Amino acid sequence: MERVLLVRYGEIILKGLNRPIFEDALMRNIRHRLRNEGKYKIYKSQATIYIEPAEGDDQTDRIHEKLKKIFGIVSIVVAYKTEKSMEGIYNIIPDSIGDVLKNAKTFKVEAKRSDKKFPLKSPQICEEVGGFILDNYPNLTVDVHNPEVVVHAEIRDDNAFVHTGREKGIGGMPVGTGGKAALLLSGGIDSPVAGYMIAKRGVALEAVHFFSYPYTSDRAKDKVLKLAGIVSEYVGKIKVHVVPFTEIQVQIRDKCPEEYLTLIMRRFMMAISERIARENGCDALVTGENLGQVASQTMLALGVTNDAVDMPVFRPLIGLDKNDIVEMARDIGTFDTSILPYEDCCTVFTPKRPATKPRLEKVVKYQQLLDCEKLIEEAVAGVETIIV
Repeated sequence: MERVLLVRYGEIILKGLNRPIFEDALMRNIRHRLRNEGKYKIYKSQATIYIEPAEGDDQTDRIHEKLKKIFGIVSIVVAYKTEKSMEGIYNIIPDSIGDVLKNAKTFKVEAKRSDKKFPLKSPQICEEVGGFILDNYPNLTVDVHNPEVVVHAEIRDDNAFVHTGREKGIGGMPVGTGGKAALLLSGGIDSPVAGYMIAKRGVALEAVHFFSYPYTSDRAKDKVLKLAGIVSEYVGKIKVHVVPFTEIQVQIRDKCPEEYLTLIMRRFMMAISERIARENGCDALVTGENLGQVASQTMLALGVTNDAVDMPVFRPLIGLDKNDIVEMARDIGTFDTSILPYEDCCTVFTPKRPATKPRLEKVVKYQQLLDCEKLIEEAVAGVETIIV
């Protein structure tokens, strides 16, 4: 008895003449994610990707788990493949879903006939399969409104498939179809979620992390790499560019007014990230900023930050409540790591009374007290790149 994974996609279907580009990207992403999972067959037909594992149930289960974290997939079905005939469907039901049927009281049948040459239409397939089940499972009655079990019989081009339902995928678009961006990745709750959200729209990611040793410890750096690893389960391989940031923060502390420390620091972060992004083929920056969450994220403060760069800055979390962000962090698996008590550079030299209504000309004036170009060049030259 052969178990097959049927992978369906949604938004890709709307892409018209460009649809094959998105389908091929999804296929590549699946192959890459399954590269260590042994032998299997993968092909596409009729808006469905078929994956046929060759090494048994354990391999099927492992593949199933990985498919749950691939953007572009809207549903996953573990189905049982048989010959394209009613007799084939009858024969496979006892061994494939028989135990499920024995332990239920009500059921219904749903049929899909992609092969229009098949002699029975969908309603007739439902009647025939339903009759077979009633004859062989006397514990069952039909309930078309609230059944305990829904038996699906699908007639496709070359085979028939039987299953008892689909599992929802994470949706979105295949990573890589929406360009590439650089994520400013701190050790907090917000930025990994922002990376996840923008990747869901098909954007490939590189990450930039600012490290202020000895004010931040190696454990803080390890925490960020662990967060990048969790995000990579959804987006694939990530380069993390670790920027030495201590000297810049010390100079800002020593030469600039305290209330502007965070804003000037953020402008340096953006400028450095933009250079790293351009060197690595990225077309935008992504941050975890959220309107009004802290003093540096007021509307005026964000405008001051944006002024430091020319490339687009995406803020996927801009209008979300903190509770929503925390819930999403729990869902994707980053929350427990994000709350580990290892502080990042954003907590170093935090002003007691930060400016919440900054004027751009004043911030630029104070920033000019520093040799900005030299500091940026030195930071970029000292970048350590780690592939996660």
